[in-house]
Amino acid sequence: MSIFPADNPWRTDISQAPLDSRSAAIIGFLNQTAAPLFNDFGSGLYLGSPIGIPFNVVCANQPLVPITYRANAQDGNYGSESDPGPFPIPLNAPIEGNGVGDSHVITVDAGNHKLYELYNASVTTTGWQASSGAKFDLDSNALRPLCYTSADAAGLPIFPGLVRYDEIVSGAIKHPIRFTLQKSRVSPMFVGPARHYVNGTNTSAAYPTPLGMRLRLKASVNLGTYSQTNRIILTAMKTYGIILADIGSNFYISGAPDARWDNEDLRALRAIRPSDFEVVQMGTIFDSRNPADVATCAP
Repeated sequence: MSIFPADNPWRTDISQAPLDSRSAAIIGFLNQTAAPLFNDFGSGLYLGSPIGIPFNVVCANQPLVPITYRANAQDGNYGSESDPGPFPIPLNAPIEGNGVGDSHVITVDAGNHKLYELYNASVTTTGWQASSGAKFDLDSNALRPLCYTSADAAGLPIFPGLVRYDEIVSGAIKHPIRFTLQKSRVSPMFVGPARHYVNGTNTSAAYPTPLGMRLRLKASVNLGTYSQTNRIILTAMKTYGIILADIGSNFYISGAPDARWDNEDLRALRAIRPSDFEVVQMGTIFDSRNPADVATCAP
């Protein structure tokens, strides 16, 4: 099953794309953290939960269940920016962190080529509750309405940005990889294909870091000492880049849990630092501090 059309940003080779004029300044700012690239996925359990963001795949006849948007102690209610249910999410679908933290729930409807994602989700006897949710047509390039969130802060789909072990088996990852930064390293802005901003505290015009920003691993980074698994991951970063999708720990890349991951091998990725990246040229940046930009948001 293909994920989005061939001309979608999630499938675009950016290995030869021009650099952003502010690339050196942005990387200098990010490199202040000295944060290693950190695989936020693996095998086994961490604090009792599978390591990574799980997903499940259903058939075209999966029963629909109601979705209720609500606030709770974890976060608010973003139902006004969410897609209404019902969604074909099984009541036994895995919840990220077993319901602790972001609690994403992701379901791929392989029969109908649709993607359904929830944030801060919990299951009920008949359906699901969540802070936000979105559905995506995997045969379409349509984006979320301007300034609408999704199950991810950037208003992006999560599933297309996950590192999945089946891709390692296939020999290639053909999409950018989702990553996070701390709030102090994120601007209150976004750039396409992202559609939503967070109240990040980086307000510099010299080194903006909007959600949706894409970094590319430098072509000069030597991959010869890495395992085949890690070469596949790092090659994807050279070809498709990594895309800023949410607030979180600095330079954490997202993937799906799988018993086949070798956690010790993945640790080798931590030799990569922010200085090993460059910033791909960004388009028009939406600035939440600009009234004219805010006026363009969907009602």
